[in-house]
Amino acid sequence: MGDVASSPVSSSVPSVDATARAIEFWFDFGSNYSYLSMMRIEALAAARGARILWRPFLLGPVFRKLGFDNSPFVLQKEKGAYVWKDMERQCRKYGIALTRPSTFPRAALLAMRVALLGAHEPWIGAYCRKIMQLNFADDRDIGSIDVVSEALDALGLPAQHLIADAQSDANKLRLREQTEAAIAKGIFGAPTFFVGGEMFWGNDRLEDALDYCHSMPASG
Repeated sequence: MGDVASSPVSSSVPSVDATARAIEFWFDFGSNYSYLSMMRIEALAAARGARILWRPFLLGPVFRKLGFDNSPFVLQKEKGAYVWKDMERQCRKYGIALTRPSTFPRAALLAMRVALLGAHEPWIGAYCRKIMQLNFADDRDIGSIDVVSEALDALGLPAQHLIADAQSDANKLRLREQTEAAIAKGIFGAPTFFVGGEMFWGNDRLEDALDYCHSMPASG
């Protein structure tokens, strides 16, 4: 599906008031359905006056906790074949580029650590979209320091400094703790969204989660 135009990596998204209703977005860069949500969520959330709480976590430990040593899309051949056809349809629907990664699921530990480090920074959305684009549109190895550095450089961010901070023992521990928190919340896949205590699983529930968020009274 290389003929489908890619969504812009650094699109202009309206700012959202810090007291606005919040949606938690739990994602992993290796997750194909997280890619679909990642490329859409900021614009959709802004249109509903919702702010995003970015929650990167690692799917691998979640799957192992459930008794899987790999993605169910790999372990179950028929499901995997269906999923990639579904991805083609969904990407056509949303106008998002897709090149099936030559490695799936692709390890992205460093990229995830950087995402956790920047979860409260204004560049988090653009960074996450760039990493997802590199994985699912460009078939690049987002687990490598060179590709993560390239993504940060493209956004005008201090790659060397951020990568050093992301690789600190404290940040590594935070990502492990965030993954443990995902397990404690009952998360079993990605993307998963929380609005208050209400959980929504899957890209096809993103709009439902945002509609539910919009129906709640604003905090403040």
